[in-house]
Amino acid sequence: MKARPFYKLQFLNLAVFLAIFSFSYSQDDITGDGGRGYDLFQANCTACHQIDGTFIGPQIRGVVDRVKEEGGVGREWLHAWIKDNKALRESGDAYAIQVFEQYNRQEMLAFPSLTEQDIDDILVFSMDPEAGQAAFEQAKADAAAAAAAAKAANSGGDGAAAGVVIVGFFILAVLLIWILFRLNALVKLTRAEELTADDEEVAFSFAGFINKYEKLFRVALAVLVFLALYGVWNFMLGIGVDKGYEPEQPIYFSHQIHAGVQGIDCQYCHSSAKYGKVSGIPSPDLCMNCHKTIKEYRGDYYEEYLVESGRFSTPDEVKAFYTGEIQKMYKAVGWDPDTNNFTGEQRPIEWVRIHNMPDFVYFSHQQHVVAGEKAILQAIAEGTIPNAEELDLPGNSQVCFACHGDVTKMDELQMANQFTMGWCIECHRTTEVDMSNEYNSQYYAELHEKLKKEYGDGAKITVDAIGGLECGKCHY
Repeated sequence: MKARPFYKLQFLNLAVFLAIFSFSYSQDDITGDGGRGYDLFQANCTACHQIDGTFIGPQIRGVVDRVKEEGGVGREWLHAWIKDNKALRESGDAYAIQVFEQYNRQEMLAFPSLTEQDIDDILVFSMDPEAGQAAFEQAKADAAAAAAAAKAANSGGDGAAAGVVIVGFFILAVLLIWILFRLNALVKLTRAEELTADDEEVAFSFAGFINKYEKLFRVALAVLVFLALYGVWNFMLGIGVDKGYEPEQPIYFSHQIHAGVQGIDCQYCHSSAKYGKVSGIPSPDLCMNCHKTIKEYRGDYYEEYLVESGRFSTPDEVKAFYTGEIQKMYKAVGWDPDTNNFTGEQRPIEWVRIHNMPDFVYFSHQQHVVAGEKAILQAIAEGTIPNAEELDLPGNSQVCFACHGDVTKMDELQMANQFTMGWCIECHRTTEVDMSNEYNSQYYAELHEKLKKEYGDGAKITVDAIGGLECGKCHY
């Protein structure tokens, strides 16, 4: 009888142990959508991982069971590793350090933007890649069929609307022809066979009117000549001023998607702007840093104008158009997206240049982007740059926006400013010199002291005060 409490205690301990075990096991119970996991794997992982076989990193198939066998870890460890493997290693995790050493100390990219469900979907895909790919392709086929059905339904309505428009134009044409015949009949009724003496006097009195008001006529003629010359002068001033120029490019590239939605810094693609005179056109190889894995456009953003203008019927068609432009780039660089290998067959992309300074003008991007960055950003914030009201730049603008406008809101890039000499001079007269800049403080040290004595310590010293209006600075 005395042993019963002991047995009860044992059963209680066993129940608690089973409960804890089942809870801990549930933490590694991975559920998700393998089809969506395939999509995420293609978008984020194929640059370093293959389904079977080691690439830069280990193969994806069976990764859940592999880390459990090798390191005794599960779902939570994989989530921590994928989100920020560097932080996991720095925490002292032995298995994380072991994997890092095993794969030649090649640091894996961090993916903090992936949600818990995103990672679970990828892990479910890794358990059965073939089933995940089949589920993705089936979902894509279903979506395409639904889009085709919707397009067919819309096209029926469009056809009916087009029919109404055609009937309306036909009725309008009949009315216009009837009015034309009536006017012609009226003219025939009112036309006389010959002019009377009074009619002749009226007809030939214009010459007499000119002689009578000869002075007024000469003044009017002088005004007309002046207006004509003024028009020619304005036309001459407009030569080479191409504000709003927006040429069609061989590959449709949206700055709004890349710099706006994705938040890519201008100088990631135009890196030479910081180190040289020109900003340069990015090499397609730079594009492939991302587009090795981004093979089709799956974003939410699309240009509504392309649908409203009738160029495309639905947003899905616009997104398919974006995907087609990615394929154009693959052909240019010689990349086979199915095998993830270069074919060696390349062709140049003939981009149309938008910003092109005349040969007699010297302009250095480096001088403005590096030495003048702080001053230009301050001018943007204060709204003192030329054309500031029209540009309406945001508070977090990059230095490039002062000249090129807010490219994060441009799809096809266009020229945002006039780039006349007067435009540059206005900017130099209103933009304050950055006295704290290391380059300026050393190169113009003596000049700064003279300017302080001339204008005072607290005076605003603009670019024109340090030679920004000298002809030889820009023309040589």
